[in-house]
Amino acid sequence: MKTPIKKSWMIASALTIGMAVLTPLQAGATSVEPTTDVTVQIEQQITGTIKSINGDGINLKGRDGKNYYISFWKFSEEQLEQMNLVEGQEITVEGGVAEDYSDFYTFEVYKKYLPKEVTNEDLSKLEKMFNEMKKLEKELYNDMTEAELDKKFEEMNKIYEEMHKITKPYYVANWQPQPFEELLEEYGFSENNIVIAENDKKELKAIYEEWVKLEKDGQEEKSTEKMKAFNKILQPYLDELYPPETFEEYIEGFNLDISAEDLAKLKTIYEDVRKAEKDDNSELLSKLWEEFYDTLDQFIIPPTFEEYMSNFEFKVNKADNKQLKQLYDEILKLDNKEDSAKLEEKWEAFHNILEPYFEANRDILISASKLSINGQEYLPQ
Repeated sequence: MKTPIKKSWMIASALTIGMAVLTPLQAGATSVEPTTDVTVQIEQQITGTIKSINGDGINLKGRDGKNYYISFWKFSEEQLEQMNLVEGQEITVEGGVAEDYSDFYTFEVYKKYLPKEVTNEDLSKLEKMFNEMKKLEKELYNDMTEAELDKKFEEMNKIYEEMHKITKPYYVANWQPQPFEELLEEYGFSENNIVIAENDKKELKAIYEEWVKLEKDGQEEKSTEKMKAFNKILQPYLDELYPPETFEEYIEGFNLDISAEDLAKLKTIYEDVRKAEKDDNSELLSKLWEEFYDTLDQFIIPPTFEEYMSNFEFKVNKADNKQLKQLYDEILKLDNKEDSAKLEEKWEAFHNILEPYFEANRDILISASKLSINGQEYLPQ
């Protein structure tokens, strides 16, 4: 059986289409891993302690010693607020096992966030396209060529655009744009004693009002251009509000013992980076950052093997630990550039030893259908 691609499109992000005031919603990407060899029932009850809370889900340590990720997609935002979940709290969950994270986001969940005015006819079209998108997502694999992946993503993007065409008029009909003055106030300029010149404010207001009209008329290309003009005028004030991090501030975060000569070299590169950012020169920017970190790397002391292994929740047996330490020591002796092929080979061997431990400790994915906290029960609304 083929392994699903790790950078799988997250349909939950791609299909949650709303009316943003200034910035368009971006389709997200996330690492998705399959849950294999799960020995739990399809529907089961789990009691455990919350390890961490992540938006619409939690990481749970079960009484059975297993790790779980519990999705609350089926529950409303109001219910999640009422639950008042906190780390260390014991809860009981009932739900079904999912193969990967994208399976939590079903059409029923997607439909909850659509405007109520969407007709049954359009709902049927959206459901069909939603299922096509999910099918294409399942067909993404690590061993696909770049061209094959590009083709799949192109197909998915076409479906997304068709869905967007259906849903946007409903969102627009329900959309109440912010008053310009309220929008500007939210940036916090006045709180930081930053005064926007009257002529700039007047122009910003005119552009904003034109942008609103274009958005309502569905003229997306023109509205995007308007927003670029808006941001261009606003940018100097944003730079004043959020001044770029100085080299001294940036380098301090690394806490490294760097020679004066290399420090001067790094500062020059850093200043060139900021200039390339202003010029929107992405190719030069990439080269400069590579040069910056190549210089910085020589001062970074890698963690010891013991420190590296302490990042994992699990413990490995003595034989594997010995092998891993030997590989790690060999990796540290290799040069990142000259021995890149050997490095890749050593790291692959290192991770192959760890893989069974990752598998044994992988989160079991559960889509919650019932939750009990301190005697209070919650069911999806």
